[in-house]
Amino acid sequence: MTTLGTGVLRIRNWLRDHPLALDGALALAVYVAMVVGSFVDPGSHHGPTFGTRAPAAGSVLLMALGALALVWRRRRPMAVLGATGVLAVVELVTADPPAPVVMSTVIALYTVAARTDRPTTWRVGLLTMGVLTAAAMLFGAAPWYSQENLGIFAWTGMAGAAGDAVRSRRAFVDAIRERAERAERTREEEARRRVAEERLRIARDLHDVVAHHIALVNVQAGVAAHVMDRRPDQAKEALAHVREASRSALNELRITVGLLRQSGDPAAPTEPAPGLAVLDALVETVRRAGLPVEVACAAKDGPPLPAAVDLAAYRVIQEALTNVGKHAGPGAKAEISVVRVGATAEVMVLDNGRGTSAGTGGDTVRGGHGLLGMRERVTALGGTLTAGPRYGGGFRVHAILPLKVREREPDHPGAAGRTGENA
Repeated sequence: MTTLGTGVLRIRNWLRDHPLALDGALALAVYVAMVVGSFVDPGSHHGPTFGTRAPAAGSVLLMALGALALVWRRRRPMAVLGATGVLAVVELVTADPPAPVVMSTVIALYTVAARTDRPTTWRVGLLTMGVLTAAAMLFGAAPWYSQENLGIFAWTGMAGAAGDAVRSRRAFVDAIRERAERAERTREEEARRRVAEERLRIARDLHDVVAHHIALVNVQAGVAAHVMDRRPDQAKEALAHVREASRSALNELRITVGLLRQSGDPAAPTEPAPGLAVLDALVETVRRAGLPVEVACAAKDGPPLPAAVDLAAYRVIQEALTNVGKHAGPGAKAEISVVRVGATAEVMVLDNGRGTSAGTGGDTVRGGHGLLGMRERVTALGGTLTAGPRYGGGFRVHAILPLKVREREPDHPGAAGRTGENA
């Protein structure tokens, strides 16, 4: 049974790939059926009898032409229907009893109904039914209500209905297939979008980690170089801070890059992402680098912040402190506050720096890609971020993060993207 089913499937696929061969085989089968049917005499007193009559030469020719026209039924369905209809009318008018040339018209009408729309099927089907039935009733020797005449009406009507049903089913199947393909494309696009967002998030994390720790390394290395000859003990202490900062940078880089590992790779570290719980350690590192920092973190007293909000707040503070160390200049100090205000958490980092020699003064716009990364991170959570010089000197970074994180709307930029500072 399996072999038989496989053979039938192969034949069907071959015929589907070669429609002209299928139509040729169908035309031959219809011709044989019409010839066999032409030997049937429907007018016998004891019912239809076979072999009591033979078709005329003209009827054989009309049957051959009607069957031959079916070879092109897929390419020119309306033309084939018109040609077979004319041949059937000629047979109904000239022969008595007529040969079943109308069988080719029935096949042609089915093809038209299966390949056009429903209004066209109704118009063409009713016209074909009316013309053939009228020709049979008006020119035949049998009474107008004979079963042969009613059979022509019934067969043409069923051909149109069957073709319309096949067309509707094909349209339904095509709609289901198109919907499935569209859903598959949507899933692939969603997967690509999520991959792009994850890459952007990882890139921001890498920037935050590298920028913060490298800035600390740079500051401590400068201190060590400055006091190396006069105060070697302080130089050793600065170099120890350099080593600690570099070790921390390597550990965080290892954690972040571990997210990119494949399933078959060695297990990645499972340390949690940094947040306000380790804010004291971050502040202590900055203080050891020589930057005084004051902290007021009321958000620690209440329920823990959502993980995404907690990480974003930590990264904003980290990047802001990095910018203070790089741009605020000597004698600067920073103030950090994290408070809950209703359904939001507000993070503010202030400094009183006057700018370094590398900048242009206290109004220097700081941050570069770091400021842009902060804005993107806050906007991704549905929050807002403003950053700019303070009146009287210094710099201010203010982020408002919603405690209930929503999906970012890509076509509706958040307020963080509308601040007046260039990144």
